[in-house]
Amino acid sequence: MGLIADNKYIMIRSIPNNDVLFINKRINVKRSLGQLSFIIILISLFIYLLFSCGTKKEEIQVIPPVTSPLSGEYIGFGVITESFTHVTADPSQDSASIGYLRRGSRVRIIRRQIIKTQGGFISWVLTDGQQQGWLKEDVMDIYTNENQAITASELLSR
Repeated sequence: MGLIADNKYIMIRSIPNNDVLFINKRINVKRSLGQLSFIIILISLFIYLLFSCGTKKEEIQVIPPVTSPLSGEYIGFGVITESFTHVTADPSQDSASIGYLRRGSRVRIIRRQIIKTQGGFISWVLTDGQQQGWLKEDVMDIYTNENQAITASELLSR
């Protein structure tokens, strides 16, 4: 077998058959670069996927807006579902108690505020009824109209 090369072609000659094989250098170089590019792209994609799928989970916290100014003079009616709850001066667990409400008490809700705490978020409502002040939203059921609240209050008071 013999190998002869010039600038453009590589010639391989087989001695027993005397067959000649010409290989174009440019085609093979282009083919090699194409394969190399494909391998580089594949490795880059693998590295990207490896590092983008980290164990750290990002949480996007959605904070609902404070009561909309377009909501009118009130945003709903609440009926206390807990047997007893304190009404506070400010929307805070550390705020002073200014009164209390019992199960079945109806209040008109005039404002809602979401407070961020170390453990998450707490929704507070400002009430205007028997006792004006702040209550945690989770101590009541909220209704869109007063008739629904009256019916719910009567059922809870029995």
